Amino acid sequence: MSLDFKNKKVVLRVDFNVPLDEDFQVTDDTRIKGALPTIQRLLDGGNAVIILSHLGRPLKKRKEDGSIDKKRFTLKHIVPKLSELLVENVQFAGDTVGEEAQKKAKALKFGEILVVENTRFEEGETKGDKELAQKMALLGEVYVNDAFGTAHRAHASTAIIAEFFSKENRSFGLLMEKEIENANKLLNDPATPVTAIVGGAKVSDKMLLLEKLLDVADNIIVGGGMAYTFFLAQGGEIGNSLVEKDRLELANELVKKAATKGVMIHLPVDSIVADEFSESATTLIANSMDIPEGWMGLDIGPDAAMQFSQVIAASKTILWNGPMGVFEMQPFAGGTHAIARAVVAATKKGAFSLIGGGDSVAAINQLGFANDVSYVSTGGGAMLKFLEGKPLPGIEAIA
Repeated sequence: MSLDFKNKKVVLRVDFNVPLDEDFQVTDDTRIKGALPTIQRLLDGGNAVIILSHLGRPLKKRKEDGSIDKKRFTLKHIVPKLSELLVENVQFAGDTVGEEAQKKAKALKFGEILVVENTRFEEGETKGDKELAQKMALLGEVYVNDAFGTAHRAHASTAIIAEFFSKENRSFGLLMEKEIENANKLLNDPATPVTAIVGGAKVSDKMLLLEKLLDVADNIIVGGGMAYTFFLAQGGEIGNSLVEKDRLELANELVKKAATKGVMIHLPVDSIVADEFSESATTLIANSMDIPEGWMGLDIGPDAAMQFSQVIAASKTILWNGPMGVFEMQPFAGGTHAIARAVVAATKKGAFSLIGGGDSVAAINQLGFANDVSYVSTGGGAMLKFLEGKPLPGIEAIA
């Protein structure tokens, strides 16, 4: 794919769905920074850049009277941060494809940037509406998709819009290319041993990923709430820990499949357990197969952290998707932090490490380790689907 467009008006789809504080200030600019190389490359080519993005889910989080909360979800909040990072004056249009957006896009000079309003203010965006996609396409002459975080959605601005541009006038952005390249490195040509660290709350959320990893990994480390479904399936006592009782058989099947393929599944031997789901709860360390009644596992224990770290240290390729516990609460963050440190140490010894989106990225950023691993993905759900082997509409539309 080429970004060597010259003197064109480029419609650029990015993922600026970033967290904001109560004053609508950007609190984590990782995704904005991720798009900067593509924006800069387009500007260096003498192009004008018209930016499309969504922010939040405004149609699902309407005000009490049913109207869209435009004050909360406007992309205008992103403009100051983008201007600051680019050291450029960024223009803004108060609609997505309406009169103001069309007028400002038409008047945009080469070397200038325009951000149009939140694509999800448009009812047809998430429905993949063709008419809306065509109106978006009319804002420019070339389409570039750099929004890996939404590549798994067949939305008007991420997939359908590409139909209105010829093959030579549509392209991936640099971030999208990097995401695909790094995911393929893990899936298609990994240095062994390969260790996948999979955490999070539910087995059901990661079922397809775990199945796929049986063909790729030598070791699968399971942490987070999902581990307790495995323990209960094996006849353990898990107290009040999170469990999916309808997935017990599935958990046992996974363990059996892993054994036949020679893949080691590592479960946490001990857990930090609490008497309530609270930062101020009483805690103790328990054997994960023997958690007292009324207590719940909220993090991996010290022995598990040590064992998992040893497995990671011996690895040449590492995927990490999902935390080891409720890391947002300080008493239950130790396991996730221990894994992060182990991944960083292995990377320094030459391992390739891919942080696969979502809460794992938050944990890595929280510790300031983002530059100490091989690659941090900007797309949680999209990376998950890609690793599961599912086609992503945003990628298929360009390829």
